Amino acid sequence: MHDVIVIGAGLAGLRCAGLLSTRRLDVVVLDAADAVGGRQRTDIIDGFRLDRGFQVLNPAYPALRRSVDLDALALGTFPVGVGVRTADGMAELRHPLRHPLSIGTSLRSGLVNGRDAVALARWAAPALVRPLSRLARNDVRVREGWDAVGLRGPLRTAVLEPFLAGVLAESQFETSNAFARLLVRYFALGRPGLPAQGIAAVPEQLAARARTAGADIRLDSRAERISARGDGVRVALADGDSVGAARVVVAVGPDDVAGLTGLLAPVTNGLQTWWFAAAEPPTGSALLTVDGRRDRGPVVNTVVMTHTVPSYAPAGRHLIAATCLLPRGGDPAEEHEVRRHLSEIWGADTSTWELIRRDDIEDALPAQPAPLGAARPPRYAERLYVAGDHRDTASIQGALASGERAARAVLSDAGYSGSTAALHG
Repeated sequence: MHDVIVIGAGLAGLRCAGLLSTRRLDVVVLDAADAVGGRQRTDIIDGFRLDRGFQVLNPAYPALRRSVDLDALALGTFPVGVGVRTADGMAELRHPLRHPLSIGTSLRSGLVNGRDAVALARWAAPALVRPLSRLARNDVRVREGWDAVGLRGPLRTAVLEPFLAGVLAESQFETSNAFARLLVRYFALGRPGLPAQGIAAVPEQLAARARTAGADIRLDSRAERISARGDGVRVALADGDSVGAARVVVAVGPDDVAGLTGLLAPVTNGLQTWWFAAAEPPTGSALLTVDGRRDRGPVVNTVVMTHTVPSYAPAGRHLIAATCLLPRGGDPAEEHEVRRHLSEIWGADTSTWELIRRDDIEDALPAQPAPLGAARPPRYAERLYVAGDHRDTASIQGALASGERAARAVLSDAGYSGSTAALHG
């Protein structure tokens, strides 16, 4: 019998397994997929690296810095700013502290006025100095948070709303104001980017570390049922086999957690990403770009990936990503709508672009409604634990931190309390 079974080889499960293995526990990781990563997957198609949906990696996440060797990822970083299609053309807004020479251009764009700038500072500044627990006191929906500081002009409607719609995977801004401010803090402090080998490089590094520490990672092993057996737990697999351990950590995605635990399924938001190949890029800018004109089409953001990570495409080719919301129960965007909208945003002919793949991810992000609750404890039954970003904040940070908390709980319950001091999260 093993010490611990971890079900799920996503970020939370791999982080948990790695930490437990370094404490010399006998850990086996089970995952139904043919590769580690969960929602952080990268496929190579015709020489293009396609992540499962548009992803970014923010090195400002504390749990990420604890978990992986960032230098080894060879991150390409996106510019800290946003491109905005307006009725008058394309405008660019860049981080004023990192690009002070861009302030004049931003003011002349018509998207920023003094009142909005002050309101945005009032809204965002507390997140730079207060912990999330403080931000979450008297939490409201993000749209109410903007109203409270008087942020109502084009900086909100043409920039923040379309930008955060893609980040939060919802456009009604029902999301927690505290959570939105937390994300803005990370954007302000970090320089988001992507590994040269794709987002899958993150879970692959976590998996390599866990294996080096002694963890056994078994792919193509779908867990179907968990049952208590005496002083242990048994996990039945889809192939008819079973695995036993003293404890089990369920670290599957929000779409599978209910079936294995009996817990309520987390509410999630969906995203749809379109991957296009082109011989020539529609722009020389690497900025993530949004449409600041209201209701002009389904695309919430688009970017030329190869301006930031050239390794995402073969030599002489470019990869363009376009992301749309995927409303549950609603109609997904169609290709002709996406191409038409991209043509308007970029001011370019998109008819010759090759569609490589479309990713419809219904459970892209756990919803974070107001008021934002505290991170959920990992223990949910005797000898059973649960981890994942749906137990924390909907982010890579939340997934890794949840995996750390689950590892701490397992070690404590197994009598390793003296060795948990080095585990953070």
